[in-house]
Amino acid sequence: MEEIKKLLEAKQFKQLRKYLSEMNIADIAEILDELEDEEMLKLFRILPKDAAADVFSYLEVASQQFIITSLSDREAATIIDNLMADDATDFLEEMPANIVKKLLTNASAETRRDINHLLRYPEYSAGSIMTVEYIDLKESLTVAQAIERIRRKGLDSETINICYVLDHERKLLGTAALRYLLLSRPDQTIGDIMHENVIAIHTLMDQEEVAAQFKKYDFTAMPVVDNENRMVGIITVDDIVDIIDEETTEDIEKMAAIMPSDKPYMYTGIFETYKKRIPWLLLLMVSATFTGQVIKSFEDALSVCTVLTLFIPMLMDTGGNAGGQASVTVIRGLSLGEIEYSDVFGIIWKELRVALLCGGTLAAANFVKLMLIDQVGISVALVVCLTLVITVIMAKLIGCTLPILAKKVGFDPAVMASPFITTIVDALSLIVYFQIATHLLGL
Repeated sequence: MEEIKKLLEAKQFKQLRKYLSEMNIADIAEILDELEDEEMLKLFRILPKDAAADVFSYLEVASQQFIITSLSDREAATIIDNLMADDATDFLEEMPANIVKKLLTNASAETRRDINHLLRYPEYSAGSIMTVEYIDLKESLTVAQAIERIRRKGLDSETINICYVLDHERKLLGTAALRYLLLSRPDQTIGDIMHENVIAIHTLMDQEEVAAQFKKYDFTAMPVVDNENRMVGIITVDDIVDIIDEETTEDIEKMAAIMPSDKPYMYTGIFETYKKRIPWLLLLMVSATFTGQVIKSFEDALSVCTVLTLFIPMLMDTGGNAGGQASVTVIRGLSLGEIEYSDVFGIIWKELRVALLCGGTLAAANFVKLMLIDQVGISVALVVCLTLVITVIMAKLIGCTLPILAKKVGFDPAVMASPFITTIVDALSLIVYFQIATHLLGL
């Protein structure tokens, strides 16, 4: 970074271009994102045209927007034309409508066609993340002819490792790996060496399910077909890495009671961050008032035995933590496809046994503390410890079942995470606590 800044300040552009040509594209993009706007623009203009589009696709959205609006119409159109169609589409979806219209007007007819083709698919579907740049072959071609076609079209394709064999209606017949093409005789036909058992993705499949398919089959690229099995594009593993990152971030935000955001934290404004957080905070605050109502309804019991008040925070926190453990484990299992609705009874039985072990251990440790350190009566210690066991059992059962039920009825399981479950468990644990105290202590 320091070396690049020195070369920029000294206006040693020829040396700087040579220096950049020896760097990885992703590393250049990382450096550009860290520079001030004007320095970033200068450095971007120095890049060779063939590398500029590749670097552009790696930049943060804010950097992309600044650069594209700072370039001339012709320069901007060149960048858009040189981007892969899926990268160009992702970028344009983040741009204001007036800038998108301007960029598409100046782009080539082929680029406009490919981008408009991708934009017509629902957001987060396979069709919206695929690219239309791939190598297609006819089964009648010889291996020599196929390799020649790859030479002609390879540079404009997302990948050449896998070629797709189509008929005259563009229906997917099979695949031909580049490795087999190179190892086969030049006079063999593609129909003889192609792999016919092809696993394809439908255009309307959700991107999360697409990621699951890649994980299941360990492919680096998969074809995308429409309702009539006509091939319309491919999805490559680099796109799947981004999707997994997005989906994981979304789940984490929901589990923390935050409305998901598609922008990086540092590029999200204060008011926008506020809008993402306040709805859940309001809901959880209102729901937490039930806890206060429970305490108020047992006000007389607390006035008789005020020592009970000391253990309310511990019981509520322990219940929330226990429920959070179960919910996070189940939510992750659901997202990875390891848990289905049919597993619910097995999960309940497992969590019940875990809860008994955890609750028993916590109660035993707490009983020793209550008797030796807090020095309360044995009856109060029994009330607290018995409540603790029941609270842990309730929390774990609620934590493991709510996410599964949420998914069954069509909600995102991540919504049923720690904050929501904690609110429910808090109220129930207090009810149990005061009911046990009332009966054992005669309040």
